[in-house]
Amino acid sequence: MKRLINFKQRTSGSYSLYILAVAVIMLVSSACEKQLDVKNPNDPTFGGNVTTEGGIAAYAKGSVYWNGFNYGNGWLGDSYFSLPWGYRELMGDVVGGGQGSNNQTTTMGVPDSFIADPTNAAATTFTNASPQALGIIRGFNDPASTANGNNALYYEWTSMYAMINGCNTTLEILPTIAMSADKVKAVQAWCYWWKGYAYAQLGSMYYAGLIQDKSATINNKFVDRAAIIAESDKQLKLAQTTLSGIGNQGDYASMMTQLIPSQNQVGLGGAPTTAQFIKSINTLLARNIVVNKLAPFVNGSTSASISKASIPAMTAADWAQVITYTNAGIGQGDNVFTGRSSSANSFFSATSGTVASIAASSNQNTTYKISERLVANFGAGDARLANFTDKDGVFYGDANTNTTRWSLVDGAAKGLSVPVLGSKQPAGIEVFIGPSYEENALMLAEAKIRTGDVAGGVALINAVRSFQKAGVAALATSISATTALTELTKERGAALAFRGLSWFDARRWGWTYSIANGGGRYGATLIYNKVVYTNAKINYNFMDYWDVPTDETSKNTPAAGSAAVKNPNW
Repeated sequence: MKRLINFKQRTSGSYSLYILAVAVIMLVSSACEKQLDVKNPNDPTFGGNVTTEGGIAAYAKGSVYWNGFNYGNGWLGDSYFSLPWGYRELMGDVVGGGQGSNNQTTTMGVPDSFIADPTNAAATTFTNASPQALGIIRGFNDPASTANGNNALYYEWTSMYAMINGCNTTLEILPTIAMSADKVKAVQAWCYWWKGYAYAQLGSMYYAGLIQDKSATINNKFVDRAAIIAESDKQLKLAQTTLSGIGNQGDYASMMTQLIPSQNQVGLGGAPTTAQFIKSINTLLARNIVVNKLAPFVNGSTSASISKASIPAMTAADWAQVITYTNAGIGQGDNVFTGRSSSANSFFSATSGTVASIAASSNQNTTYKISERLVANFGAGDARLANFTDKDGVFYGDANTNTTRWSLVDGAAKGLSVPVLGSKQPAGIEVFIGPSYEENALMLAEAKIRTGDVAGGVALINAVRSFQKAGVAALATSISATTALTELTKERGAALAFRGLSWFDARRWGWTYSIANGGGRYGATLIYNKVVYTNAKINYNFMDYWDVPTDETSKNTPAAGSAAVKNPNW
């Protein structure tokens, strides 16, 4: 694949969905060779480029991998997985930022306060002078800050709406392309899936959003985050129904191998069968429930009550639905949607395309620093600890919680036998763009534990550890529900590291809410004044759902009856 034109939105100001609607980036195929090319939709040659099966396949592929996962993210790293996911990993306490400010990475993950040693609070209390919600989220949510690379809220919004717009255009062009009915269905299912994915990301991050049914249109009726998640579910179920109606599996497979970049189609990233694709849909439907409902587990207790939360608590019916979806979800060995870097012309680079690749070096010089809390998720003797080293010394961060003993090794270069978390080698990391077996199994495990089947949940935790070759002794299935949930939180932190999920977990478990409102993180490991503490109390007080970027609302004034575009709980 060759990208002929690289748009940098910050060189001429900032873009919003409004701008994308009137000057959308289009990705089409060349007549002489299969490649991705950026075209203006008003270019009269555009219609001549997407007239064949190969043209629509390249366009649909570019809509996802270039529009969605590359466009507009060349500021810190070079993709969606380095910048928008980076903010999630910072807030989920997977990584910390370096010294100085770079796209607010130093400040975004800093809690309001912490007590390193609750038995000696007077000597170990840290207080942040610039709390996240007001100092970072709102203080820099304006077009001028976006133009200077300081508005964290901007990037996820633009990436996912660019993907939605590209998928809408694909669906609109599709009836003009001569190919078999089942190839058409494969492209339709592809577009519905990625629209569902994009709405899931938006509804899980922002307090409100827009539902875009057509390309290059302007819509100013903002709806709340629950409606955005409902739209995600709708698109995912459309994909499921469409896949179920495919008869010619050969035609389907032929189209899927054209839609997925070739470098992705290794490991678990091969083109999924229709049955495997449906499993991914079920797992993402389960995720939409799990990450957007509260399931408090604060200080070892499930009875915590979180005030000023933007989402309701999980119900018994919710857990039952999660069990239904995950029982039909991704299994071991199923092909899923992954990403790989390549040596040239990839939609993300090997060295800086992901949070993990940026972090895969000495903690003395990386932008992202491995969190002490991440490494604490791996128990003594866990073979997966080979992904980390303390040989580079301690990085003393200017935000205190960024201080760490740990660096992420280049696991591909080292030839690790456990899943590689970080690497700068081409194709060295298998990036799970969509859900995975581990995520599915751990959602089912949590649902079982919380509904009384503790032994069944523990068995699934053990299965994930075995699948990732952790080499640790199996947990006894007779342990208490509290102990099982403690192990579950650790295993999600370990097995799902760098998959863009840790922030959602910390939020739904109540850890990121203010201690005054029933939240907080307890029993944490951190370094303060050069002393390692293992029972720290952290008061993050992070905004649970972000405001809509003002790049959007200043150009696209919300219509009467729109949902609130600012989170009223902060």
